[in-house]
Amino acid sequence: MMPVLDEVLAANEAYAASFDKGDLTLPPARAFAILTCMDARLDPAKYAGLSEGDAHVIRNAGGRASDDAIRSLVISYKLLGTKEWFVIHHTDCGMEFFTNEVITGLLANSLETAALGDEGFYDVGEGPGSDAAAEIDWLTISDQAQAVVDDVIRIKEHPLVPNSIPVHGLVYDVRTGRLLDVPGAEEAGAAG
Repeated sequence: MMPVLDEVLAANEAYAASFDKGDLTLPPARAFAILTCMDARLDPAKYAGLSEGDAHVIRNAGGRASDDAIRSLVISYKLLGTKEWFVIHHTDCGMEFFTNEVITGLLANSLETAALGDEGFYDVGEGPGSDAAAEIDWLTISDQAQAVVDDVIRIKEHPLVPNSIPVHGLVYDVRTGRLLDVPGAEEAGAAG
């Protein structure tokens, strides 16, 4: 086996040996959901005080309100009873370090992992690449606070999202661990 797989399976064995969560209910106990970034520095359970079974946590690159994220939020509400949602971006997000044009160009050249230097991302691999990247909106971020507000608005304006659900917008500071208010987000996400 591969070393990381071995580590994961060993950790799971230890976890399963004392597992006592088998009777948690399907709906989240605290009836809320968080949309946040996949960045490994973020631990929503810790920064939001969650225990297993408390809330839905939806993660993607940038914590963006993509169609799939909204699909998950709608299911969270309609079928599993969440009544409040949070959009939580973070400081020093990798989605701020490139544009749609940059990633499209990188993927057109090579499917190998790129490197990040002083001038931004650059290719270290050799082709072939793919032009399929041009068909995707990568939802990059040029202004973190505005991206939070935009995502809150996108969720609130979606035709499958009831106006009664409050959507809060915050930024997690990776240097301090604090959740920071985003001007305009609370107003944009207020329940009606």
